[in-house]
Amino acid sequence: MRRWFAGLVAAALLPLQAAAMETPWFEKAVAEGKLPPVEARLPEEPLVVSFTGDKAPGVHGGDLNMLIPRDRYLRRMVVYGYARLVGYNEDYDFIADIARDYTVEEGRKFTFHLRKGHKWSDGHPLTAEDFRYWWEDVVLNEELNPGGVPAYMQVDGEPPQVTFPDQWTVVYTWPGPNPHFLPRIASASPLFIYRPAHYLKQFHVKYADPEELAVKVEESKRPSWASLHNRRDRMYRFDNVKLPTLQPWRNITKDKSAGRFEGVRNPYFHKVDENGRQLPYIDRLILTVASPALIPAQAGSGQTDLQAIGIRLVDWTFLKEAEDRGNYDVHAWETAMGSTMALFPNMNYQDPVYRDLFRDVRFRRALSLAIDRELINEVVYFGDAREANNTVLPRSKLHQADMTTRYAVYDPKRARQILDEIGLDKKGPGGIRRLSDGLPLELIVETSGEDPQQTDILELIGETWREVGIKLFIKPTQRDTFRNRVSAGLSQIAVWTGIQAGLATPDMSPEELAPTSQLGLQWPKWGLHYESGGTMGEAPDMELPKRLVALTEQWNRATERAERVRVWKEILDINTEQVYSIGVVTSVPQPVVVRRGLRNVPANGVYHWDPGAYFGLYRPDSFWYETEALRQTN
Repeated sequence: MRRWFAGLVAAALLPLQAAAMETPWFEKAVAEGKLPPVEARLPEEPLVVSFTGDKAPGVHGGDLNMLIPRDRYLRRMVVYGYARLVGYNEDYDFIADIARDYTVEEGRKFTFHLRKGHKWSDGHPLTAEDFRYWWEDVVLNEELNPGGVPAYMQVDGEPPQVTFPDQWTVVYTWPGPNPHFLPRIASASPLFIYRPAHYLKQFHVKYADPEELAVKVEESKRPSWASLHNRRDRMYRFDNVKLPTLQPWRNITKDKSAGRFEGVRNPYFHKVDENGRQLPYIDRLILTVASPALIPAQAGSGQTDLQAIGIRLVDWTFLKEAEDRGNYDVHAWETAMGSTMALFPNMNYQDPVYRDLFRDVRFRRALSLAIDRELINEVVYFGDAREANNTVLPRSKLHQADMTTRYAVYDPKRARQILDEIGLDKKGPGGIRRLSDGLPLELIVETSGEDPQQTDILELIGETWREVGIKLFIKPTQRDTFRNRVSAGLSQIAVWTGIQAGLATPDMSPEELAPTSQLGLQWPKWGLHYESGGTMGEAPDMELPKRLVALTEQWNRATERAERVRVWKEILDINTEQVYSIGVVTSVPQPVVVRRGLRNVPANGVYHWDPGAYFGLYRPDSFWYETEALRQTN
């Protein structure tokens, strides 16, 4: 058995130290013969979890209650459950999870060995057939997948060769390296390259009885068998209670309008602790829909066991004061975007005068130098954030000291000098500088209108920009309108969160730091050109953005980690030096409310979508209640 530390993984196969222990939740079902004993439910080689540091093996029982703002957050059961074929450990390295082990050769051949005896939540064996079904009968089926093989499953336009040497082995082979494959599998919203074939075949035209399938289609009121199949096959949305799962809890709530979703423990989950207890420790994961405005108050009154959704730093004081009344502790976890909020000058803006300014690195540096980040941190975040560029964080293995502060320390004198050097030395009423066409230098900064704090920050930026002769106007819009305007070159400067890759490792893609996607707010038309294979958008006509694309392609083809490190460092250096995006502050603390007596939840964690899956990185299947707290949850 592979021993997996909750910190997390030993490399050797080690024997289980104790006999498997029956879970109290299932004792009655086992005694009545409705469920096999735990020894028959586990794989032959389960994943054995050991604990280090402040973490410890626990006991079974209890409910983990969380509040969610909308019913679509049901999918958080999959996010937090974080059972992945291959996942991240707490050092953000890849480790086998559902797979017993895996190998990667030349960055292009991926071999996964499954755990013999591993079963879906309904007791049916997990085998290579489930992987074959997804590839041959779902991905390659034109009715189920009319778009064909997804781009992220291709290398140089070629799909992989997928083979199944035996029922426990799956091999993906591409003509060249595919560095995106494992990150997609390990992500918060993962690529599931397997399906419960035994369940879904009843909805597939290739396997189902035609008459029976026709009846199912009619009864479901779906337009076709493919539509019905896709509706039943929603492993991430998690709303089909009959769909077998490999997650630690399975959803048993059919009615999405119920406002409360109950996830009960998976009797065939593949992990055990060193004492022989099958995970998860906690019997039920319960997600209750609550008004977003009321979540902080409900958390403060003890109505949740583990809560971060709906809570912000502004709620910190209230939550701390209510700790004893609510019987919880509130911890400050670190957020991990490159910047909590960043500004993106649009180098594809339609007006040539402003476009030339936004393409001038001196102007972008002046804008950054004219932001008083320390003031923003104190006023908006109580001094608890960190003033920084939009780049990787100190926790990242790719971080270099000067990345954080280069052109990001408030220096209005230098900003004025740069603006004068550019030729913006003429001023009009109120000291506002004049453009080359004589009009005042007025910048319109657009937001999606979803975060009031962005407006607060922009007002503070507007004050210091005005001191150097730039007038700022704030324009809130709706998200769709916002995106469309940026993409069409109608937005001067857009505001969004910083890079997701704040915790980047060399094995994670640097693509968001290059013009490779229309979603790149600083170069949407260049990104669309890359995404469309040159059929749409505009080709980059500046040397360094071209260089970023070339470097990204080098990363895509790299087979050695050292080469990926080299590429990453150059990409980061170019972005920092060129100030393509303007970060403000980062690492804004995320309050996390934890029921007292709930163990193995870190006091100092990182709260991040991907990599991380929020709580998923810390494996909630290993959380457990001390005896007194357990009595209170039942």
